[in-house]
Parts: sequence; structure tokens; C-alpha cells
Amino acid sequence: MEPDLRTVMRHFATGVGVVSVWTPEPSAGGGRRHDAVTVNSLAPVSWDPPLVSLCLRHDSAFLADLLKAGKWAVSILGADGAATAGRLARPREKRSEALAELRSAPGEHTGALVFEGAGWLECALTESFTAGDHLMVIGRALATGVTPSRRRLVFLNGVMSPAPAAG
Repeated sequence: MEPDLRTVMRHFATGVGVVSVWTPEPSAGGGRRHDAVTVNSLAPVSWDPPLVSLCLRHDSAFLADLLKAGKWAVSILGADGAATAGRLARPREKRSEALAELRSAPGEHTGALVFEGAGWLECALTESFTAGDHLMVIGRALATGVTPSRRRLVFLNGVMSPAPAAG
């Protein structure tokens, strides 16, 4: 019997974030086409230098854009971010509709969108590795920020919910 990794990992709580990129598109507003996708595969890799990893499916159009851009932003969602996460976990066409409505601002170092949340990072691609049916990308944090008073959103047992208040 094959190990059932998906079922076991549902018992491991993770944070929920949104990764965003932009690619040049002359016909789009400002000459850029933005995209963003919900992730829970964000992990710190190194404190010095400051590195984080993301894992995205090989067949992901978002991954292709990220590799082309070479830079991205990550917004760590607050407890009130479940609706944002849900809207950006949809197919690209639906995500573009959501991006037109969600509050965000381009990051100073990457131009990628930063959404309201508990924290954010702007990253530049340093390495990538094939990891089964995903590609792991490693990015150097160029800039970071937090909103200390915000509760975080977590994903556990297939459900997004507010994390308990820090004590």
C-alpha cells in the first residue's frame, strides 16, 4: 500500500499566504498583468541569508510567470483573509477578476502585489529544484514587514480558520 501523504499532512497546521507576480503585457493596465495564487507551502530555509521556499506544480501557469519574472511577493494572510485565500485558489480567469477587486499595492522592490495581512515578503529567485510533481523555488527576501496585532489564518484538516490568539 502506498503511503497516503495527503491524508497525513491534513493534520499538520500551516499558515496561509498569497504569492503574487507580474509579467509585462502591453495591453494590460500599466503594461503589467498581475496574478496571485493561494499557497500553504511557504517555508523559511535560511536566516542568513534570508531565504524562503515555495512549492508549485510543474504544470502551473503561475509557476511559469514566477520563473519568468524572477521575483514575487508573499502576503501572509490574517484571520480575516479566508475569503481572499478562497478567491485566489481558483483558476487564473477567476483570480484575475478577484485581483481587480481586492485591496493591494505593488511592492517597492518587486512591483508584485502585496495584500493586507499579518505579514509580507518580497523575494528574488535564487534557485529551483524538481521535487516530484512540484518545483521548489528558493527566494531571497529583499524586504519584509509585519502587522503584529493581526491574528493569523491557518489551514488544518482541509479548513481555513483563525489561529488562536498569541498568549
